Amino acid sequence: MSDHAPVILDIAGLELTDTDRARLAHPLCGGLILFGRNWKDREQLTRLCADIKSVREDLLICVDHEGGRVQRFRTGGFTHLPPMRALGELWMSDGGTGASAMRATDAATACGYVLASELRACGVDFSFTPVLDLDWGESGVIGDRAFSRDARVATLLAKSLMHGLLQAGMANCGKHFPGHGFVKADSHTDIPVDDRSLKAILADDAAPYGWLSATLTSVMPAHVIYPKVDSRPAGFSRRWLEDILRRQLGFQGAIFSDDLSMAGARIIDGREVSYTEAAVVALEAGCDMVLLCNQSVESEGGAAVDELLEGLSTAAESGEWSANGRSEERRYGLLPTAAAPDWEALMAHPSYLRAIDLLV
Repeated sequence: MSDHAPVILDIAGLELTDTDRARLAHPLCGGLILFGRNWKDREQLTRLCADIKSVREDLLICVDHEGGRVQRFRTGGFTHLPPMRALGELWMSDGGTGASAMRATDAATACGYVLASELRACGVDFSFTPVLDLDWGESGVIGDRAFSRDARVATLLAKSLMHGLLQAGMANCGKHFPGHGFVKADSHTDIPVDDRSLKAILADDAAPYGWLSATLTSVMPAHVIYPKVDSRPAGFSRRWLEDILRRQLGFQGAIFSDDLSMAGARIIDGREVSYTEAAVVALEAGCDMVLLCNQSVESEGGAAVDELLEGLSTAAESGEWSANGRSEERRYGLLPTAAAPDWEALMAHPSYLRAIDLLV
């Protein structure tokens, strides 16, 4: 086991190039995130995942695959999963006090099982789901990705979905801590600011993280600044990640940075920083892994990816950043431990067929 392999990177195409293989073999690379551009069909995806594992068996193959509008693979037999809001609406369809709430939790478990079992049948290890943000009705980037405005409903539906993921052998990732749903700005292109007090945030948007502290296996913080708590975005804030998430809320799992190429990640303490500096700040703040997405497709042939790997190596040598063995244990803990059925076997599996029937 490496001392610490914190970098999750991406690739440009449908198969690995020699450059991709060299990056994936780098001792600081811990995994790869897939996008729609990496998909042609199920057979190609399955070959690609097997090829990635042939470079290093311990690489974590990830994807953003939540359902609704955030679902990378939609053809070739992949089930079109509902947006999470549909589960919240089912919960409330009889006022939220009766059988509809129970049906919604069963449907959420079915969603999680279908989501994870289809991905795993193609060789994908892990999806960044569920969204724990609350639906305040203002955020275009969150919107129907959220289960509910009610933190209690969102928590129980997320827990049910995570139960389905677990049945299929997949870990989970609650996002975006401590909550992205209140702000209108999109952190992909802007730096959202949430002016609420810590007390207000903990009582509402962050509440699911405390209630799920024994269930969550990983968390992704928001590229949002909460100035009444810290001047830095949550993913770069030791106060948010170590003091609040780990100590106060009791979370023990892995922490991923959100994508370091997003606008919300590039400005720290009022100035624009390099990918390497952003990664070092995130890791020192308490992140176990850092994501750098969509840089492999840039005109320089992914120079930013190499810059980050080399920059982190230099930072480790100079003592600017220290490898963390506990972080590596957490990364390993996200890898599936049991073999998954192939696609044909899954299509005939009674649990899968029942789960399909329960989807909303």
